[in-house]
Amino acid sequence: MTPSPARMSARELRASLSLASIFGLRLFGMFIILPVFALYAERLPGWNLTLVGVALGSYGLAQAALQAPFGWASDRLGRKPVLLAGLVVFAAGSLVCALAQSPWMVILGRTVQGAGAISGVAIAMAADLTRPSQRTKSMAIIGATIGLSFALSFVAAPFLQHAIDVPGIFAMTAVLAVAAMAIVAWVVPTPAARRTDEPRVSFAAVLRDPELLRLNVGIFGLHAILMALFVVVPLALVRAGLPAGSHWGMYLGAVGAGFLIMLPFVAIRILARHERAIFLGAVGVLAAGLCVLAAAADRLWPLAAGLVIFFAAFNVLEAKLPALVSKAAPPSAKGAASGVYSSVQFLGTFVGGAAGGAIAQHFGPVAVLACCIAIAAAWLAIAWPMGEPAAHEPEPQEPHEPHEPQATNP
Repeated sequence: MTPSPARMSARELRASLSLASIFGLRLFGMFIILPVFALYAERLPGWNLTLVGVALGSYGLAQAALQAPFGWASDRLGRKPVLLAGLVVFAAGSLVCALAQSPWMVILGRTVQGAGAISGVAIAMAADLTRPSQRTKSMAIIGATIGLSFALSFVAAPFLQHAIDVPGIFAMTAVLAVAAMAIVAWVVPTPAARRTDEPRVSFAAVLRDPELLRLNVGIFGLHAILMALFVVVPLALVRAGLPAGSHWGMYLGAVGAGFLIMLPFVAIRILARHERAIFLGAVGVLAAGLCVLAAAADRLWPLAAGLVIFFAAFNVLEAKLPALVSKAAPPSAKGAASGVYSSVQFLGTFVGGAAGGAIAQHFGPVAVLACCIAIAAAWLAIAWPMGEPAAHEPEPQEPHEPHEPQATNP
């Protein structure tokens, strides 16, 4: 029986939840370092803010370089084998960080972590396993899980730092990667073989597509801002009189409130009719939150208000952007579009971390926030001409459970 186009089938729900859990486990390990790493490095010899920024951002540089090759490989070898290989690499990098005795070994380990560049593959797999009418829901589930992982990681980080310190957190991240491998192997459905009669779209055409370009600029800016922000925010909280061991309360309130504000914008069906307005509004709110943080001047409650505003917008955008990319991408180029999107996302992570650290060291934290505000304002101007999102492809019937796909020749 054909499932209702208004509802996810059991297979689509299983695919969405299992892929979301893979994102969640992997990104929990990445996010959990952000609020504690600068404070950890501050007490070790050989570290400065520039090296902290490079260590935080090197993960993103490797991701940016390798998303497209991983996507290309998944088109030929199948999504699951490439997902598993990427998680093995990510786990190995986590262990290098856990055992590192110098800043450069941590940077090497973070780079190896980033070499497991599977985000684009996972997004393409979600598109393979869902009908167009359900794809926005699937991407929203993934995006919401990313936001939840973000919130949980910021709450858990101070406790875990106290219990097992940062090397222990890196070792725990390797264990989470192994758990994600088990989900890939035994829970995620296997996608059906891709059709060969769809019109081909060149990689250059994907890069030139104006809607995809706007979204790619957006994800670059969003993650550059995030990484730059957390070079300076933990230190600002300490200067405002909040001990590092008490940061969890600030993160619990700010990220949790932002997550609750995000939920209606991804779960209430009627709001989908106003997707452009919600998207542009969230970018504007993001800029407003950064302005509040810049004006806080190391005062605790203004910092708290700025973080709540920032995370409310961040969580909406983090949930919306993958769904919008899936809608805007041509059917035969979803893997390429997802790979480009993920590449620029992690390029933004690297640029934000490295540039944020250097700017903070030489010009101070207010200069970092000023640059973040400029990025958000430029993003709003670029995104403003976007139209109301519409899917490229017709609504097919849900595929039957396929056999394991065979590798195809390039």
